[in-house]
Amino acid sequence: MRVYVPSTPAALAALHRAAAVEPAPVSAVAVTAELRAWCGTEDDEELEYAATVLAGRASLGLLAGEEGAGPRRVVLAAEVPDGIVSEVPDLGPGAVLVDGTVPLKRVASIHMDAADAEPAVRAALADPSDEALVEAVEEHELMWYATQELGGLVG
Repeated sequence: MRVYVPSTPAALAALHRAAAVEPAPVSAVAVTAELRAWCGTEDDEELEYAATVLAGRASLGLLAGEEGAGPRRVVLAAEVPDGIVSEVPDLGPGAVLVDGTVPLKRVASIHMDAADAEPAVRAALADPSDEALVEAVEEHELMWYATQELGGLVG
């Protein structure tokens, strides 16, 4: 199952050091029946995009709780066994828990804000309850990176 793990630049550096997303359980977003109903579509590409956007929003929440966090959202797309994923509908559409660490070899790609998103991210972090500021962040597309680029992203 493909899951979209909200992350931060600091957690990305930890992934680089430990070669795993930890500790377990790992919160993520996935294309679930609930997400399909919420989006009102069966188009896989649209659903995966929606899961990435929701994980990006969760990443913004993680940044708010991190001292000195770099002002960029990070989302990790990973393939994990279905059997270790459980839905958590109370946390929103597509919310899941991965019951285990996610080894780097299971990470398919890294999605991260470009530098031009930093002012919008800073503004949203200053007032996370302002939905307009959060939506302004979401207007910035997350950039796609291969896992081989991880060292350059944290260096």
